[in-house]
Formats: sequence, C-alpha cells, structure tokens
Amino acid sequence: MRTVISSTRKDSRRLLYPRFLPGCCWLLILCLNQTSAAQPQAAPQPAPAEQSSASSGQTPGAATTAEISSRDEATTFKVNVNLVVVRVVVRDSKGQAVGNLHKDDFQLFDNRKPQVITQFSAERAGKEIPSTAVPARTSNESGVPAEGVVPPAVPERYIAYLFDDVHLNFADLALARKAADRHIASLRPTDRAAIYSTSGQTEVDFTDDRAQLHQALLKLQPRPISHLNDINQCFTVNYYMADLIENQRDPQAIAVATQDAAFCDFSNLPAAQALAAAQPLVESTAMQVLEAEGQESHVALTVLRDAVRRMATMPGQRSLVFVSPGFLTPQLEFEYGDVIDHAVRSQVTIGTLDARGLYVPPGIDASNSGSANPLTAGQRQMYEIDQAHASSDILSVLADSTGGAFFQNSNDLDEGFRRVASTPEYSYVLGFSPQNLKLDGSFHSLKVGVKSPPKLQVQARRGYFAPKHAADPAQQAKEEIEEALFSQEEVRTLPVDLHTQFFKSGEFDAKLTVLAHIDIRRLHLRKADGRNNDELTVVSAIFNGSGNLVQGIQKTLTMHLKDETLEKRMDSGITMKTSFDVKPGSYLVRLVVRDAEAQLVAAENDAIRIP
Repeated sequence: MRTVISSTRKDSRRLLYPRFLPGCCWLLILCLNQTSAAQPQAAPQPAPAEQSSASSGQTPGAATTAEISSRDEATTFKVNVNLVVVRVVVRDSKGQAVGNLHKDDFQLFDNRKPQVITQFSAERAGKEIPSTAVPARTSNESGVPAEGVVPPAVPERYIAYLFDDVHLNFADLALARKAADRHIASLRPTDRAAIYSTSGQTEVDFTDDRAQLHQALLKLQPRPISHLNDINQCFTVNYYMADLIENQRDPQAIAVATQDAAFCDFSNLPAAQALAAAQPLVESTAMQVLEAEGQESHVALTVLRDAVRRMATMPGQRSLVFVSPGFLTPQLEFEYGDVIDHAVRSQVTIGTLDARGLYVPPGIDASNSGSANPLTAGQRQMYEIDQAHASSDILSVLADSTGGAFFQNSNDLDEGFRRVASTPEYSYVLGFSPQNLKLDGSFHSLKVGVKSPPKLQVQARRGYFAPKHAADPAQQAKEEIEEALFSQEEVRTLPVDLHTQFFKSGEFDAKLTVLAHIDIRRLHLRKADGRNNDELTVVSAIFNGSGNLVQGIQKTLTMHLKDETLEKRMDSGITMKTSFDVKPGSYLVRLVVRDAEAQLVAAENDAIRIP
C-alpha cells in the first residue's frame, strides 16, 4: 500500500535580515540535477483552461500558450555588476560586538568620496538555525503528520583549519598542530571540522570524527615548494628585496644588492668593474627569487580560495582558521582580493593565526656573517626585519576584511585558536555601486564610519581593486543563487511559500515533492507591449542530516501575461512543483527563488523526516 503524507509548511522563525550577497557559481553547475522540466500549477486548483495553460502550455489560443512557459536552461539576469560588498564589525569600548545599528548609522567612503549604501543587512551568528526553527514532520500509524518530533540533526557550525605548511617551519607547525588538536577536542557535538593544508598533502573533509582529525594533524609537516633558502651562499636577496628591485625599481635596494654581489662574487676585480659585473647577477637572482617565492604565495592563496568555496557549500555558521607565518603578496592583489570577495559574499569568516608566536625579528644569519659584506650588513638586517613585519600584513587584511580575528605576538596558541575560530555575534554587510568606475585595476581605499554613538571601533576591509574588465551578468546571477542555496538564512523578499509532501511507494522508496507557491499579485511585473513580464528562477534542493547536498533542481518560469490572464491569476497564484526520489531519512529542504525584474532573492527552509 502506498502511503501518502503531506505537510503544509508553517511559518518558521527568520534567521535574520534579507540577504543579497552573490557568490561563486562553479559548484552550482555541478550540483544542480538537470532532470524534469518545471510544471507550474495553480494553487488552489484553477479552471481547466488555466490548468492547461500553466502546466502543459496546451491552450486553445497560441497567444495564451506563450503567456507562461518554463524551462531548465540557464538565464541571463540583470544584475549590478559593480556592486562592492563590505563586511563590518562594530565593537564598543569593552570589545563587545554591537548589534543594534541600522543602515543610516553608517558612513562609507571610497577614495575619500562619500558613497550611497544601496544594500544593507545585519547578521547575528549562530543563534538560530533551521534544525531548531522548523519542526520535522513524520507520520504515525494512521498516516497523519505528527508535530513536535525531534528535527533532523543539522550541524550548527563548520570550522576549517587551513595550515600553511608551504611557509611554516617545523618548530612553529609542531606547536600549532598541538594547540589545534586541543581546540578540536573542545568543539561541541554539533560542530563539524575539516583540516586542509596549502601543500594539498593533508586533507580531511568536514566530519565529527575527532580521531580522524587527530591523525590528520599528526601528518602535517613543512612542505616548501622553493628550496632557495636551503642554498648556503654568500650573495642572496630575500623576497622583500627582490620585490623592491624588480617591481619597484628601488635604487637603494638595487645598490645594496649590487654591492653585496660585487663583494661575494667579483672581489678579485677592481671596484668599478666588480659593480658592473654584479648588476646582471642581481637582476637574475631577484627574478629567480620572485618566481619561486611568488609561486608559494600563489599556491597558498589558491588553496585558501578553494577552502572558502568549499565552505560556501555548507549550511550554518562558517569559520575558516588560517594558520600561517604570513607571506608577501607582490603582484597578487587581485588574488587575495578574490578570496576576500568570495568570503564576504559566502558569509565565511576568516580568522588568522600567526604561528610564529611571540616573534622577534631576525638579525644577520650567523652562518653567513663571516662572508657577508660588512658595509651593507645594517641595511640588509633592516630588509630582513621589514620582510618579517610585512609578511603578517596579509593575515591582518584577510581577518579585517571578513569579520575575523587576527592573533599574533603571543605564544598562547590555545587562546589564539579560541579567538580566531569564533565569529563576532553581530556584523553588518554594506553594499554600494561606485559611480563611473574605471576598469583599470586600480586600488580604491575604503573607510567605514559610524555616525553615533562615539568611541566605537569599526573593523572593515581597507579597500578593493577595480576590475580590469566587465563582469558577466549571467555568471554573477548564478553565483547569487548558489550563495543563497547553501546558506540556511531565510529571506522573505519575494511572495513565495514553501510546501512539502512525500509519498511512500515501498519500505525503502519515497518521492519527496517540493511546492513553491508564488503570489503574483506582489511581484514586480514589467509592463511592455500589453503584457506583464517577469522571469523567476526557482531552485529546490535537499540536504542530508550532515548538511551535505543530496540533490538540487533548477527551473525557470517566464511570464508574459495579458491583463485578463493576470487578473485571473491574482487569487490563485502559480505553483512550481519539483520532485525527488529519496530514501527514508531526515532531510533539510531549501527553496531559493530569484526575480529577474526586481533582482531580489527569496529563500526558505523546511525540515522533514521520512520514516
């Protein structure tokens, strides 16, 4: 006997405020299952002619057939391609995050010019999630839905630990992994942790298996890509000097390096000839160092970006802990800017921990002191100190720009992990569109202020780089949909209601149906050529009890409604139906709808248990 269970969704608690942030789209393309076409139906049941028009498109008149259509193919949306997103954390004099501010309380400056904040959201981390907000539904023996059943256990928080084993030395890495092990042991049962490394040699995806995470930590070891520092030679330049020489053409750095090369490799020549002979060596050495060290920085940023994208697919609170001694990023501004943009738009907080602890800048290496040029020893030491300080800049920028904490100059790594793994209780996301933005790749400084009350500390990104070419609107629209899909936040910016049903055809087989009912009276329809136009992208997805995506289906609904048809549809609306073949178990249902005309995204959740 086939059991039919239906559940009409009750209003669940909203997580926070409307979310507008776009994000990456590559995973959405992989995950969305291109299966059955959309079958919009009227709810409640319309007259037979309307039923035919909505579901099958077979109506007596060809003009009516074109009024409502659906398809699975990708759609180009009109999006604001110049939107700049800034995450802001505001703290009081005691260091506590402030959560009662509004859009009008903020001031935002781009290159010292005031900007109009066009989009705004306030967020509170980790307080409400759908697993507790939406009662799960199952059935009793009579087939009647039972309320108050314990909902499926959806993890509340995801923490990824990314160790920069490309740059870390053995001593610092050993201390950091021990502190990380203690921190992982203190996580809550609802937390899920993952361990990654910039070398890619160590990786454990999100799990609650503490033993597996412990074993992964033990496998961490330094894995540098470049071995230039292993070469014991008289003449060397560090990454900081190489950048000054090649990229900035700094005359002092060039002079110091040239004198050192002449002293080490051409001391048998007269001074003038030695300096002339040293110049090609300085250039080639600086280029070699830039290429080798730059590759290590590039790898670290690439893995960091991939970790952010991986976390963007996880529901709930997301924290990424980046453990590194820091590194330089000359000519890599767009790469770490891309990391920041993805993190902000994906609601991933990056906390950074300087694994060097209480760090004392180095002096002259004793192993080279006998052969180093005494005339330049003082200046070379300053370059070593400058590199040590500059290496931590990237850690500070990543944390400040994403709302995370930056921990440095302390050997209390236990406290460090506690701080950087946590997220501020309150944060704000501001969006603005720079006017007449030139696509020249230039840096734009940002400053965010709070009008009142005074003495508040503001943490926000320092700036952004203008794009070098125009963005693809369709690509950004897909990214926006994906980001909403993998969030657990409920957004009620569109008149959409989520309903779910499941039908059991056997002991181990069931069909889960997701219904998206759209109240077209409240849509932003565009009138053109006597028609009322709009296009909706509807994405339905189901996640398992561990928060992993099981299946997702995307549908596109296009409307070109005549006035009389719109009038008929006013009361009934339109229902988009999506079906999934599932096994018994607990699922989180996620519905995301995007309106092309209004450029708004709505998102709703439902939790359901199939016995």
